[in-house]
Amino acid sequence: MKKILFFSGLFLLVISCSQNYKATFSKIKSYHLESAVLSAGKLIRIDTFPSENITPRPVDVWLPKNYSIKQKYAVLYMHDGQMLFDSTTTWNKQEWKIDEVATDLMEQKITKDFIVVGIHNIPEIRWHDLFPEKAMDFMDKDAKKEVLKKADENKISKEFKGDDYIKFLITELKPYIDATYSVNSNKENTYVAGSSMGGLMSMYAISEYPTIFKGAACISTHWVGAMAQENNPFPSAIFGYVAANIPDAKNHKIYFDYGDQTLDRHYPQYASTVDSIYTNNGYSAENFRNLFFPEADHSEKSWQKRIHIPLMFLLKK
Repeated sequence: MKKILFFSGLFLLVISCSQNYKATFSKIKSYHLESAVLSAGKLIRIDTFPSENITPRPVDVWLPKNYSIKQKYAVLYMHDGQMLFDSTTTWNKQEWKIDEVATDLMEQKITKDFIVVGIHNIPEIRWHDLFPEKAMDFMDKDAKKEVLKKADENKISKEFKGDDYIKFLITELKPYIDATYSVNSNKENTYVAGSSMGGLMSMYAISEYPTIFKGAACISTHWVGAMAQENNPFPSAIFGYVAANIPDAKNHKIYFDYGDQTLDRHYPQYASTVDSIYTNNGYSAENFRNLFFPEADHSEKSWQKRIHIPLMFLLKK
């Protein structure tokens, strides 16, 4: 009974927020970013997407070649949106090549037809936006005190925004996308993906909102939580949260992966823990992956080489 009341309340919250937010849709100005260097499709840019939850930021919407209002598309929400499409504008001159990969998969009819919504990050607050906030409830009290003390000493903000970030995605951004583009708004056609901290947030999104997301791609997931360190209190806290908030294996798909070079070298040690948590909760090869890519490092160049794998897994026709 409590679960029914919870999901009913969530549904009413999303509908209410959606109706209230529609009043601001007309104020949101988007335009075709003709300067974007793409292999196919069209990039629509909103320079400053308004939000009552997080710091407003740019949002990009990639529409595939031959996008048509005569059909409905699935939606893939991705974090770190400025890194997805055009390496000529990124800080490291790398990109995910999402437009190339998505176009190829759709043209071969391997995946559903889908659009991609890229939420830009703000570097100074990226960690605070993407950290799975409720994981802190699973951290040992003394360890948590020490973490907050170090934040004070290093003059780092202690304001976690993960819950606000995902609330922005669900109650502000998604209603706009659903109202503006020809998409299927149901769970079966809604996915989320990201790398590193974006991998953690993708896990968090499907765990917090299992009625919204069908699948999540968590690439080079940053299980260390913050900076890698001895006696790190973050991984056990994150895994405590994960184990307590597993989406139902009957109707979800979850993908993880990791390499072993640069920052990714810290991730292989957690692979067995990830496997055991999900497989012990009903997940199998049909709806769960945790793949290892030897010699892969922590970069867009590595992720672009394998992004087709989670897309095929999650959005397969």
